Amino acid sequence: MSEYPVGITMPVEDGLSIGWLADLVADAEQVGIDTALVGEVAGPEAFATLGAMAARTERIRLGSGIVAAYTRSPALTAMGFATLASLAPGRIVAGIGASSPIVVGRWHGLDFERPLATVREFAGLLRAAMAGERLDHDGPRFRSHGFSLDLPAVEVPIWLGAINPKMLALAGELADAAFLTWCPPAEVAAKRKIVRTAALDAGRNPDEVATVLSFWAYTGPDPEQARERMRRAVLAYAMVPTHRPAFTQSFDALPAAVEAWHAGDRAQALSLVSDEAVDAMCAIGPDALADRIADYRRVGVDLPIVLLTGAFVGDTVGPRATVDTVAHLIGH
Repeated sequence: MSEYPVGITMPVEDGLSIGWLADLVADAEQVGIDTALVGEVAGPEAFATLGAMAARTERIRLGSGIVAAYTRSPALTAMGFATLASLAPGRIVAGIGASSPIVVGRWHGLDFERPLATVREFAGLLRAAMAGERLDHDGPRFRSHGFSLDLPAVEVPIWLGAINPKMLALAGELADAAFLTWCPPAEVAAKRKIVRTAALDAGRNPDEVATVLSFWAYTGPDPEQARERMRRAVLAYAMVPTHRPAFTQSFDALPAAVEAWHAGDRAQALSLVSDEAVDAMCAIGPDALADRIADYRRVGVDLPIVLLTGAFVGDTVGPRATVDTVAHLIGH
């Protein structure tokens, strides 16, 4: 692996087959990419996809990026990660987080309540179950009595998806890494400070809490089409209440865009997403990707993670081109 590791996140919103994604990860392993993550939105199911990838690889680290703390019980989630760790020992990370009221509430019909407390409770139970402890818990969100894994106990690092200050502090308190997203380089230092302060307050060594950060990128042959797709993504994520604070410093027209969005004028809202707002969050083109990775390293990100983006749904050329660019940047 490279002295300066870089990870990738699969394009799970692009309608691509699991076989194609597994092929891509196998190729990424061959060119020295450190980590491959699978998000979970409305496409591939994370654990099945990671299993397919684990079966095709030998060295690359694999993880979720992220799975929600609402849509599976801690026991079932522990079973999933223990299964993956049995297949790929020492190569699995558990990326977890609150997700959003749209995914949890609107899509899955669950109550998106008390996200901080829910994630705290979930993470503690998940870690205990993966360690082989028998659960005996009656909490405000979760209940489990008598569960214990019928697989070997595993030490799977927990990466906690965090955007807002309280969740960043929770990552410092109990996670192995704070997993940032929608975070320009200029905003990393302030977020890392929150994580480190919380780690110290919890009696932990802050240097043992890594910083990983995922950002959208494209280096394929159609950068303008990719830019328009990323413009729509920036708008869509900025309209999610749990994610919106991440955009306040880089999206100058955010208040007007929110107003237009809620008035049903999606075209007007999209017109307010400037190129500068897109470029603050995303890297388009090989030079921009190289600069963005270097910028993240300079501000203390331990693992920059490139979210592979197609210029359109079904695009296979763009993600592969971006993997090739990453391989070149890490010396392969």
